Amino acid sequence: MSKLPKEHRFLDLSDYGRPMAKVIANSLKHTSFTPIHVTITFILSGFIAMYCIIQEYYWLAAFFLIVKSILDAADGELARVKQTPSYTGRYLDSVADIILNALFLISIWYITDTPIWIFFLAFIGLQLQGTLYNYYYVILRNKFDGDTTSRVFENKTPISLEGEKQKHVNILFGMYKLLYGAFDKTIYTLDSNASKGSVLPNWLMTSVSAFGLGFQLLIIAAMLVLGLKASILPFFILYTVMVFVFIGIRKFFYQEERNKTLTSSLFKRQ
Repeated sequence: MSKLPKEHRFLDLSDYGRPMAKVIANSLKHTSFTPIHVTITFILSGFIAMYCIIQEYYWLAAFFLIVKSILDAADGELARVKQTPSYTGRYLDSVADIILNALFLISIWYITDTPIWIFFLAFIGLQLQGTLYNYYYVILRNKFDGDTTSRVFENKTPISLEGEKQKHVNILFGMYKLLYGAFDKTIYTLDSNASKGSVLPNWLMTSVSAFGLGFQLLIIAAMLVLGLKASILPFFILYTVMVFVFIGIRKFFYQEERNKTLTSSLFKRQ
């Protein structure tokens, strides 16, 4: 089940696990398994991947990183198939992602004996990249009445949905704000007008999807098995430059659109 109408679907480079995620979700549709159970499973897969990185079992690490990406998509698919959206699942997923991201990079820092400041910069870069992608994607989905549990601005604790407890939503939302708040504010400050104007072009969304977590983990997996472990953290620092490139491109198209609108208005007045 796509989150977007057909004409606005784009090739999502980070969503390669979606076909398998749909298979998993459909196989669990009539079972007692919930999206939360699938989220817990991807957390376990992430811990196994971290262990394999530390033990330098790089092919196994790559395998479990990919499995984690597939299961990360499967929990949302299962929620849609069972028609059981929840803020508990949405925030648990996000909190788990950022903690696992930190652990993956810490593991790589540990085995490469890299200076600790390189780890911090790589982690900040990784999160800013993912935040930009999610920011643009949620804006696009919200324009077409997409997933109601994802909001452009996460600035207020949501009211729990049917089947979940407000207490759990409050706790997980608080954790989300603590862990993601600075990254969300940074991206919003850099591109506060992103929700204005027309829909982002599909080719731009495809380009920005290279910042999606699935693609980031695929890059890590590939670099591990190719013997490039020492280059992973520096890569994500340099890769962050593309955040400013994509924002610049988005602003250019927004300005072009405004100029055309102003020109059209002037002609009508004449």
